[in-house]
Amino acid sequence: MSFKVALIGYGYWGPKLARNIENSNSFHIEYIIDSSRKNLDNAKKVFPLSKLYLDYKKIDISNIDLVVISTPTKTHYHLAQHFLKNTNVLVEKPLALNKKKINKLEKISKKNNKKLFVDYPFIFSGSIRYIKNIIINNKYGKLLEIESFREQAPIRKDSNVVWDLGVHDISILKFLLNTNPIKIQSLIYNTTKTKQKDTAYINLLYKNNLKVFIKNSWISPLKIRIIKFKFEKAIIICDENEPIYKLKVFTRKNNKTTIYKLELPEIDLSEPLFNLIQYIGKSIRTNSNRIFKNNFNLDITKVLERI
Repeated sequence: MSFKVALIGYGYWGPKLARNIENSNSFHIEYIIDSSRKNLDNAKKVFPLSKLYLDYKKIDISNIDLVVISTPTKTHYHLAQHFLKNTNVLVEKPLALNKKKINKLEKISKKNNKKLFVDYPFIFSGSIRYIKNIIINNKYGKLLEIESFREQAPIRKDSNVVWDLGVHDISILKFLLNTNPIKIQSLIYNTTKTKQKDTAYINLLYKNNLKVFIKNSWISPLKIRIIKFKFEKAIIICDENEPIYKLKVFTRKNNKTTIYKLELPEIDLSEPLFNLIQYIGKSIRTNSNRIFKNNFNLDITKVLERI
């Protein structure tokens, strides 16, 4: 049995979502909605059996199991609020731009017994799941430092670089550490004549003196997605752009030596977005939501607001 999906938005991210939805064994795209006729024409070429609409209010929501929202950030809250009363919803990050709206959406979700998911794809990557197990099992001793570099175009018009790129880092940290920072310092500024700030340097301090440094920037000729984890007995470099060896593990006897041994662990190389879609299918089927609970979305938003 496959669940029926209504996809709202077929611009930049929508086609990627649609491809992974159709490739899963859990969903079928019943409707594609976009205010652009050109985008709908593009969708028709790939998904000829899906019903196409310019207005989301025209679709029959009664037989839809999941609404997927891939529209500009400023529309996320209104659309999620509208559909959560009747069905499960997946929203492209960020869910909304303040904690008050997030809290309201969580309450609507709970009141109507509908599930609310957010597209944080990297918490479903094989490399981040591998790191999570290392932390849980204390394989390389205490985690001392994390450095993250996330840079890529294009410049967004509806949110700054932290809400666009930094949200990935904050969601990864929330997933790995299951706690919030106790201290935040940040420098966010423009290097171009754009409305939204395009570069950010962020320092976070967590309990047990764990230090985290993050750089986010839209001003880069290359797409950079690198995170370095420094443990007592290892340094692990995660590069999501690498096709196969996304993790390089450099082990050492203790944190006093600079002699390292390189290991290339085998990890799940499935596309993170596909893993997210599979997770959502299982969650709907089993009536569970193990990850997106206990204020997961709200805590991420609170950190973003503090930055």
